[in-house]
Amino acid sequence: MRPTRLTLAATAAALAVAALAAPAVTSAANAGPAAQKVAKKDTKPAGLRIATFNASLNRNNAGDLVSDLSTPANAQASAIAETIQRTNPDVVLINEFDYVEGGRAAELFRDNYLAVGHNGAAPVDYPYYFTAPVNTGVPSGFDLNNNGVVAGGDDAFGFGLFPGQYGMVVYSKYPIATDDVRTFQHFLWKDMPGALLPDDPATPAAADWYSPAELDVFRLSSKSHWDVPIRVPGRRPVHFLVSHPTPPTFDGTEDRNGTRNHDEIRFWADYVSGGAQASYIYDDAGERGGLGRGQDFVIAGDQNADPFDGDSVDRAIQQLLEHPRIQDPHPTSAGAVEATQRDQGANLTHTGPAAEDTADFADTAPGNLRVDYVLPSERLAILGSGVYWLTSTDPLFPRLTGTFPFPTSDHRMVWLDVRLR
Repeated sequence: MRPTRLTLAATAAALAVAALAAPAVTSAANAGPAAQKVAKKDTKPAGLRIATFNASLNRNNAGDLVSDLSTPANAQASAIAETIQRTNPDVVLINEFDYVEGGRAAELFRDNYLAVGHNGAAPVDYPYYFTAPVNTGVPSGFDLNNNGVVAGGDDAFGFGLFPGQYGMVVYSKYPIATDDVRTFQHFLWKDMPGALLPDDPATPAAADWYSPAELDVFRLSSKSHWDVPIRVPGRRPVHFLVSHPTPPTFDGTEDRNGTRNHDEIRFWADYVSGGAQASYIYDDAGERGGLGRGQDFVIAGDQNADPFDGDSVDRAIQQLLEHPRIQDPHPTSAGAVEATQRDQGANLTHTGPAAEDTADFADTAPGNLRVDYVLPSERLAILGSGVYWLTSTDPLFPRLTGTFPFPTSDHRMVWLDVRLR
């Protein structure tokens, strides 16, 4: 669903008319006085604001993001930080943030941008963060796109020009239960019962786009799936379930990306169901099973699937939106409605509500879509939600939303307020 995201720079410009290191974490113990201040600011908060933002802080070369964030002068990073500051989430997932071993990029963005006020917006302190390796750019050693050559990002476990491109990072004002974090980077697609493995339409065999040898190593997650428990003082832990499924495009009639997107979304549906439905799941440490029935959770990320429009497999995102353990808060914005009226094109053919769109894609196809989600478990009380998509009359619009080329990203931040048990 994201035609401008996982492409080379030249392709992005054309479409925009519209075995690694261990995880890096920080804690109050090593984050200095600011961490202690944030951790003690409220011993029993009643609510929690959680957000997701595909911030497009990916770069075309390894090391470029560290260079850009090493000084406080990068305009895009400043605008992204200001957006986060004005929304002020307690916990936020950032998609498309290049993974750098040891958390170097995550710390630079936190210290040089989030902790520095921008244009009157107050600084925001995140003493805790989590980041870990992802599958994007990791060579598979196989010809996964079946073009006769083993080379390039399309033959990596997840599309990327170098390992870690298009990664993720979670920032939190509250402690992360690092010993209880589960990552699923290496879970094999073939190990999901009933997986929608892609079929080569040129052969009579079924589900044979990938060879048996390829399926023996092919990972389900195009980036990774993480279960990151957040310890809010005086409240039950909240499991922050984050991911970034592949866009269901950039393939052929075999629909290898569309089917993978569907099953990456399905992973969380099975995980929160728990019990027998999640018994096939194993994490990178070898622990099996899904989430316990008594656990609170929030699913977040750019899922690259719209419930009404776009190119995803039919009802891919409904696996979450209609799940009995999950609520859909239906966040909206006036800016998305204005963008549909301004952009027109493919947007005029959409059947879904424009107010719920979260990404400003190419006007010819697929148009603006709802692809970014923050979905709470059924027992968390929803206090409010929204999409940070400003209208053109807002004085912040040119700096934080804008039109192509966007000052931040073609995605908008989605936020949710919940009351904790």
